[in-house]
Amino acid sequence: MENRDIEIDEMTAETAAKPDYSSEILALIRGGSSPKAMQYKLEDYHGNDIAEAIGLLSAQERKKLFRICTASMLAQVFEYFEPDEAGRYISEMDLHKAADLISELETDTAADIIHELDREKRETIIGLLDDEMRRDIRLIASFDEDEIGSRMTTNCIIIRENLTVKQAMNELVRQAEDNDNISTLFVTDEHEEFYGAIDLKELITARSTVPLENLIATSFPYVYANEEIDDCIERLKDYSEDSIPVLDSQNRLLGVITAQSLIEVVDDEMGEDYARLAGLTAEEDLNEPLGHSLVKRLPWLMALLGLGLVVSGVVGSFEKIIAQLTLIQAFQSLILDMAGNVGTQSLAVTIRVLTDENLTAGQKFRLVCKEMRVGLCSGLILGTLSFGIVGLYIMLIKHRSTGFSFAVSGCIGFSLMTAMLVSSAVGTLVPLFFKKIKVDPAVASGPLITTINDLVAVVTYYGLSWLLLINIMKAV
Repeated sequence: MENRDIEIDEMTAETAAKPDYSSEILALIRGGSSPKAMQYKLEDYHGNDIAEAIGLLSAQERKKLFRICTASMLAQVFEYFEPDEAGRYISEMDLHKAADLISELETDTAADIIHELDREKRETIIGLLDDEMRRDIRLIASFDEDEIGSRMTTNCIIIRENLTVKQAMNELVRQAEDNDNISTLFVTDEHEEFYGAIDLKELITARSTVPLENLIATSFPYVYANEEIDDCIERLKDYSEDSIPVLDSQNRLLGVITAQSLIEVVDDEMGEDYARLAGLTAEEDLNEPLGHSLVKRLPWLMALLGLGLVVSGVVGSFEKIIAQLTLIQAFQSLILDMAGNVGTQSLAVTIRVLTDENLTAGQKFRLVCKEMRVGLCSGLILGTLSFGIVGLYIMLIKHRSTGFSFAVSGCIGFSLMTAMLVSSAVGTLVPLFFKKIKVDPAVASGPLITTINDLVAVVTYYGLSWLLLINIMKAV
């Protein structure tokens, strides 16, 4: 019975283990099968699996794979590459094969990849594309990378509003050969202005006698191509549509942004905000050259060095107090760390709230008050705990008098509460200030807030120590 249980566990483990598709694909490419047989076998693998295997191939093996696969097969693979990586691989292809591949890609993906090619190769490949694809790529490339139009695709079904249900179905069938985003049909008027959208299911199930007007949702959400991604990202996330139409300034339909593109946009924006919170000017990856990483990190580090020198200078100005009460220096890091922690928490909450572009002045004021209440209550609880724990530590471990021990711990507890209150306010007000002056609030990075809070905590701690312990309680 025990052996049977072992066998079952082994079978379960084998079933749960992910097949090593990369090794299978590598063996296939390096084998001696004919190109046709190899192509036939590769069609059974998912594009993402082939993309992972390509990174393990030599340049010569990649060229062999690119020659064997059809342009449509490669298009499924290249959707899983970052634009710079895809650009490097396309540079290894025959120009005509590269142009065929670009023609099979979503137009937004194609535009991103072409942008990564050197100028001569880019112009050559664009010259080999058909007129429609060339026009679409140039349209998307005309938008700045922070505008939503740079993320759209022209892969969508567009029909006129004056058609019958039967004519709309015929138009759907005709366009579906070149466009696979067919779950929603977009409707324009005689001036090519956006009129509304029709759900595919409603069109299929509608009787031929029903007016097409009855199926059109004229309140369908849309965005303008030149809108900043930051400005419309929250609005787009509120909808569960597969595609959102993108319009020009004359309300003409240019293309759509798909759910997949929306996910990528959100991921990119989160990555950029995360980088800024870490004190970077942009995201980094594992393969980035040392010089590029330094350029991204040094500007903030130099600014923070200046602030750090200010903090050190402030600490130095309290030298006489530290000389009289050397014990208090041991607890400096406690105050600084907790002030930095609560400030960073308030910063994170504020940046998240500020993604809503419709915040009123009253709501911002309530946010500041709420974060300060949280900081005050947290400081009160932690300050009380510190008062008891630090007092007992000084009295029992350092063997100082009860009065002195709890005088020092009381100062620490009160300083902790005050520093956390002020730090929560700073962590909220700084990003609000950046937003007010039209600067990305994520620039109010974690390191910046921490350094500012260090300054606040040092002044609070040593100032209260001088006032309470030396001047009022005469603890020395």
